[in-house]
Amino acid sequence: MDEARLGAPVPDWTPPPRPGHEPLEGRVVRLEPLSADIHAADLHRAFNGHDRLWDYMPYGPFVSSGAYHRWAKEREAGDDPRFWVLRDRATGHCGGIASYLRIAPEAGSIEVGHICIAPEMQRGVAATEAMWLMMGWAFGAGYRRYEWKCNALNLASRRAAQRLGFSFEGVFRQHLVVKGRNRDTAWFSVIDSEWPALTEAFAAWLAPANFDARGRQRERLSDLTRLVRAGGDPELET
Repeated sequence: MDEARLGAPVPDWTPPPRPGHEPLEGRVVRLEPLSADIHAADLHRAFNGHDRLWDYMPYGPFVSSGAYHRWAKEREAGDDPRFWVLRDRATGHCGGIASYLRIAPEAGSIEVGHICIAPEMQRGVAATEAMWLMMGWAFGAGYRRYEWKCNALNLASRRAAQRLGFSFEGVFRQHLVVKGRNRDTAWFSVIDSEWPALTEAFAAWLAPANFDARGRQRERLSDLTRLVRAGGDPELET
């Protein structure tokens, strides 16, 4: 009765650690802590000429490699957000960046965001594996809730969240002002009880056997994660 009135108990709760600086190793991607001197020039190469990547970001586009280096230098030592660079293991090139943010160990909550994937890494295995590695670290460390938030107008990000198994939780109206414009924010999450089934879905999709000789997927990740998600995004289902 107390559970119905007060909520389920969380016995022996211990707040998880904050993210460290150890790289996260995958089969096709390596996640490295952001270093301006190591990563900025290659990231700018990958992003340069693709200004729409920054449409929904609070910063960018960057006019030069030097400007991007300054931005990265200001953020490489940050604790929240904690930025990671996606390096393609086959080519050795950096093709994306992402971060942990709004890190709240006391609540067991952590968010993934500031995701920017260059065209050369979009729609490939590396970016998906990177999201799996980041999510896996969070739940492996003991976090209870893993969040994804984006501008509600950013339908590509909303599709990506749903594909990755995040459940839609609603839209916060007039949540922020970004670059002088209103931002309504769409909220998504995965919780720890969903992770065992979700990681199996990722493992099945990422398996080499899921791709034919031309690299085309046999099963879609969205089909594998659909049964795990607690709720779909109505904006994508109308």
